[in-house]
Amino acid sequence: MGLKKIGTLAFALIGSLASAQNSKLADLVTEFEADNWALNRTYSLHESQEYYERFKIFYADWQKKMATLDFDGLSQQGKVDYVLLKNLVTKGSYFLDQDYDEFQQVEEVAVFAKDIYTFIKERRRGKKPDAKNLAQTLQDASKAIAADTETWKSKPFKDWQTADKASDVVVSLQKGLEEAYNFYYAYDPDFTWWVKEPYKKINEELTAYAEFLKNNYSQNSVKDDGSGIIGKPIGEAALKESLAMEFIPYTPAELIKTAEEQFAWCKSEMIKASRELGYGDDWKAALEHVKNTYVPAGEQPQAIMDLYSHSVKFIEDRDLITLPELAKETWGMEMMSPERQKVSPFFLGGRDIIISYPTLDMDHDDKLMSMRGNNPNFSFPTVQHELLPGHNLQYFMTSRHKSYRRPFSTPFWTEGWSLYWEIILWNKDFPQTPEQKLGMLFWRAHRCARIIFSLKFHLGEMTPQQCIDLLVDQVGHEYANAEAEVRRSFTTSYPPLYQLAYMMGGLQFYALRKEMLDKGWTEKQFHDRVMQEGRMPIELLRSLLQDLPLNKNYKTKWKFSTQFK
Repeated sequence: MGLKKIGTLAFALIGSLASAQNSKLADLVTEFEADNWALNRTYSLHESQEYYERFKIFYADWQKKMATLDFDGLSQQGKVDYVLLKNLVTKGSYFLDQDYDEFQQVEEVAVFAKDIYTFIKERRRGKKPDAKNLAQTLQDASKAIAADTETWKSKPFKDWQTADKASDVVVSLQKGLEEAYNFYYAYDPDFTWWVKEPYKKINEELTAYAEFLKNNYSQNSVKDDGSGIIGKPIGEAALKESLAMEFIPYTPAELIKTAEEQFAWCKSEMIKASRELGYGDDWKAALEHVKNTYVPAGEQPQAIMDLYSHSVKFIEDRDLITLPELAKETWGMEMMSPERQKVSPFFLGGRDIIISYPTLDMDHDDKLMSMRGNNPNFSFPTVQHELLPGHNLQYFMTSRHKSYRRPFSTPFWTEGWSLYWEIILWNKDFPQTPEQKLGMLFWRAHRCARIIFSLKFHLGEMTPQQCIDLLVDQVGHEYANAEAEVRRSFTTSYPPLYQLAYMMGGLQFYALRKEMLDKGWTEKQFHDRVMQEGRMPIELLRSLLQDLPLNKNYKTKWKFSTQFK
């Protein structure tokens, strides 16, 4: 047996043993997640002094608990979990402090509610309220709201973000009061008789007050640039902190530069494919040709199934990764509603693939944009992104291997893994026709644009409308699809770094793959091991696979290559 083969088998054995190790911190991670969930469930008024004070104690207690652990006595699996858990605590504490600072700037909008907060708190343990006094409290609060509204009219908030926070404080109070009221109403006759009308009145007052506060900001603060998309830039300092806590050792400026370099490569390759189709350097005309390859209404599910079967066969023929038979058996299909397509114009995936295609009641132009944007060549690189070996396999494997690492989930791992496969398949000549190449390049360019527009938006250098224009003019999106992509990026629950995580996470995986192959691993060994270790920032995965030194205060330092060739 050759030395290289012996080395490969040795790495495989080491990888298998390391993967099988049990981490002493597994239960501690589960305890943290359970504690966090329990406290969020109990202290459900997330915009209240009580909430912030309780969670400051929560994170401080966990920081003390982490400090008492014998780090040096842990296995490599345990050390990785320690760094991951400490980072999770640090991240939670950091963003709590950010939110608390914003809360303190506006908490006086609810100064009238001191006794109402007491009522809500005492309700948790079912204390019988003094119904008559409570009715008077609500009545007095209604009058106070009217007076406060007049006061706030003369001193608008400095910007719309602060006004939004003030409104959120009142909405949070209103929801808490509603829950407490419904607990007693109709069960306690005395409560019902006294409180029904005062509650009805204050509930209406709170609705109007929250709406007033939301719009009570300086006219110098621009909320809508005309796109109708309202996002909240977090600024350079928070971006840098967020990147550090995701173990990305690059600045926003460096990431934008990388995206621009990748963008240039995409454009060069698109022009090559355009020339193959006879459109010369007019890549936009070539993209128009590709968009019109859409399948007729009603045939999209079969087109998706054909693409899935083709990609799985391509991957299995090359023995790139283990695809469990049960994983191939248990994924499903859904159709996306027209309403959801407004923020997700392309199909989504995970446990199932959710197909985006026109429905009967959509406007004619919207139908065509949906069909053109979801043509088979655009879908060619993304079916495996959503299903196998992408998100569906991630869900399947993380439910069965180191599932306790769920709290360490990061889009750099989740989306980066799926994007990594697009890079790998491109390099293995997965696309055979110029139409297929343009389909893959369209999405690669889209990922680059996401880095640029999301970072520049949060740096205050681009507005939502400018982001839409970038996607239309430089990537080739249909306008409605570009608008939906930007809305999805800034008005949903996606965190600020989510959009850049696709490409940067993919490049991290690609760099790590090269390092492991240089050590004698096969591609399949690498891919299978990634799926066995669970969710985590990729720099920590690298430390795990290569048994690299770690310390209790480990910070990001892996300057991974940003090249994919």
